[in-house]
Amino acid sequence: MFTRFRRKRLNPILRDLVQETRLSIHDFIYPLFVKYGEGIKTEVASMPGVYQMSVDEIIKECTELKALGIYAVILFGIPKIKDSVGSDAMCDHGIIASAIKAIKATHPDMFIVTDLCFCEYTDHGHCGVLDLVHHTVHNDITLDNLARQAVVHAKAGVDMIAPSGMMDGMITAIRKGLDSAGFENLPIMSYSTKFASAYYGPFRDIAESSPSFGDRKSYQMNPANRNEAIMESLEDEKEGADILMVKPALAYLDIVRDIKNHSRLPLAVYNVSGEYAMLKMAAKAGVIDYERVMMETLLGFKRAGADIIITYHAKEAARILNA
Repeated sequence: MFTRFRRKRLNPILRDLVQETRLSIHDFIYPLFVKYGEGIKTEVASMPGVYQMSVDEIIKECTELKALGIYAVILFGIPKIKDSVGSDAMCDHGIIASAIKAIKATHPDMFIVTDLCFCEYTDHGHCGVLDLVHHTVHNDITLDNLARQAVVHAKAGVDMIAPSGMMDGMITAIRKGLDSAGFENLPIMSYSTKFASAYYGPFRDIAESSPSFGDRKSYQMNPANRNEAIMESLEDEKEGADILMVKPALAYLDIVRDIKNHSRLPLAVYNVSGEYAMLKMAAKAGVIDYERVMMETLLGFKRAGADIIITYHAKEAARILNA
């Protein structure tokens, strides 16, 4: 007698009862891009529905997010002035520190994560202080600056730090910096396995963070390397990361499952700008059922092992889940 798997699929109530993976609004972190100025809400052509916003507009956006049930955001800063070391990122009055304080003053119940890196703040667009001899980022000098940046964010009232620069030893340096400043209870969600991916293209439009020369292959991961991807995340776990991450998500679901199988830490994925833009453009062309494909994609992240999904689709998905 053959097995009849369809017995559990015929009745819609039974299908729901035996569903193995579920999406929740509580899975989502929504990215926000904070730009210096006032009254700014500028849509980026390559990412329909995603905006650069001044702090006053971010405050309004948080009201909308809370109405949908989304209480977690990750902030990226676009400063007025960029320089060779990304000074604004380490300033108590910089764009991100100011945004944290303003959001917390109006929305103390929002959970604020900050992306900890320098690519948006440097005039060269790389993720730290340049090593001009080797034409890359100087790892150890950048570690010191990351620790300073983390403490600035912590003093401003951030709820979690998310370092994304892929510097070796960054979790150790940031953890020591936070602990020595009295922020030993502040969690770190590490971009622990981050690939040098072509899927980031539209992000560089909205974050104004394209490198002025070269690329980031000397510090972000080779997309071909599976074992190294696992080792990167496990090393960050050893150094004290509280949550791990894989970025991008869609083309790397095998890595998501590998890391989930090797670590008991919560695991995040970043559903990046290129993945978002592809679905938007396919919807515009009329070749997909956008909402179904979007939800299927997000469900795939959860099924692969993600506990947290950073996604530009969060508001749209929340409306569907709330319906």
